[in-house]
Amino acid sequence: MHDVIVIGGGVLGAATAWHLALARARVLLLDRGDEGRATAAGAGIVSPATYRGDSDVWYRFSRAAYRHLSTLVPRLETEGIGTGFSRCGLLLVAVSEDEFGPFEAASQRILSRPGEGSPVRPLDIAEAREMFPPLAESARALHNPDAARIDGRLLAQALLEAGERRGLERRTASADSLILEGSRATGVLTGGDRMSAGSVVIAGGAWSRRFSDQLGLDIPVAPQRGQIIHLDLGGADTSSWPIVSAFRDHYMVPWPDSRVAAGATRETGSGFEPKATAAGMVEVLSEALRVAPGLAGASIRETRVGLRPLSADGLPVMGAVPGWEGLYLNTGHGASGLQLGPFSGRLVADAALGGKPGFDLSSFAVERFL
Repeated sequence: MHDVIVIGGGVLGAATAWHLALARARVLLLDRGDEGRATAAGAGIVSPATYRGDSDVWYRFSRAAYRHLSTLVPRLETEGIGTGFSRCGLLLVAVSEDEFGPFEAASQRILSRPGEGSPVRPLDIAEAREMFPPLAESARALHNPDAARIDGRLLAQALLEAGERRGLERRTASADSLILEGSRATGVLTGGDRMSAGSVVIAGGAWSRRFSDQLGLDIPVAPQRGQIIHLDLGGADTSSWPIVSAFRDHYMVPWPDSRVAAGATRETGSGFEPKATAAGMVEVLSEALRVAPGLAGASIRETRVGLRPLSADGLPVMGAVPGWEGLYLNTGHGASGLQLGPFSGRLVADAALGGKPGFDLSSFAVERFL
């Protein structure tokens, strides 16, 4: 008998399991290793200060998640576990005439947020190109020196490894169905085995919806394909380059090994097909070279494709499942799973153990779709 069973081994499931193990709970994590999991492909951009949207709850949540990540990473590193986390800074840029008006409006909104002590500031083109040499000569830019990148694969593995040191049990297996007794979730059926638990957390990413029929409740999360191209700059020292976030929702993330990850498509309605397409590759490369024409001579090192778990309104789906005791959701983070996931894991772990999460989850409750 386990205290909690976590379904899904991406960053959301791994973070939930880690925090449960940290609280000395007996935890079992089930993961069938689906191809196309978003954690393995994501860019790992962490920059809440340059958020351009208008959702106050998302902004406040992302700030809290950044603070949590800033304490979590050093804790893992003291155990000798790397996450690929690095504060490298970020440039938010616009490079064409049609973007300049919206860019100025977004800049005013970002720079006028009260009480945050944000270090974000405008840069002239010479400063911006000194930081990121391939950038277009027409660019306008804001710089956030506190922005960071994180390697999703390393982060998930770090959380799982740290959890195992505290008793986390892992199984490569499919959660075929939930065990429901009366109005309570009491475990999971997997491969004919009955795994009992006091609580169950569904953190299955884009696959979380598969339990909807059994629960009589729609979990409104669907896959959104994202295609990313990793460019090789042939020995160039990219270790100090900042992330570039372009104004048309594409980005470039430099890594220390002469590599720049350029992406990404946002293919809503893609279904469960984690494949690179001709149209997707053209979109990613065209946008990368529009914003940073100096990348034209780079070679293609690798392509990655992930299926983001996108909710119906773009916000996470977290917390208790109505009508079912002992059942919790942690999914629907879309393109922000690596940024928000560790904090989400802590909050859902607290809820699954009967505690009060350190953030109001009512805005993320699945009831908002009923």
